[in-house]
Amino acid sequence: MPKTGKNNHARKDELPSTLQRSDRKAQDTFAKTYDSALESYDKDEGRAARAAYASLKHSYEKVGDHWEAKDKRGPSDKRAEEGGPGSSAPTAGGVDANASKEHLYELARKMDVKGRSTMDKGQLVEALKKANDAATRKARE
Repeated sequence: MPKTGKNNHARKDELPSTLQRSDRKAQDTFAKTYDSALESYDKDEGRAARAAYASLKHSYEKVGDHWEAKDKRGPSDKRAEEGGPGSSAPTAGGVDANASKEHLYELARKMDVKGRSTMDKGQLVEALKKANDAATRKARE
């Protein structure tokens, strides 16, 4: 997993693939949080990775096979609002479920999600999660 290297930037080859295709700020946010959490959580890599993704999701949302900056910083879904990994609320998998329906619709249009015009907000979130997962799988091939 990542470690910050020269110039305090993440080593790209140590990042998850979706972050390797994202901008440097997203990479650095993840890596710095991961490194700090790894020290705090007694070398528990899984817990450090969850903390790093939680931090990333406050400023970024997953769009296809990479992460893009959100217009507005803040929690991305019910799980993030209710306390993170200890919460029983479901995660939105990087989709900013707290964004407006219009924003989610525009992302669905960008990702060519079929049937988006008849979907409610919850359906758009689910459809975007599936589209993101498919785009990530394809990018890894």
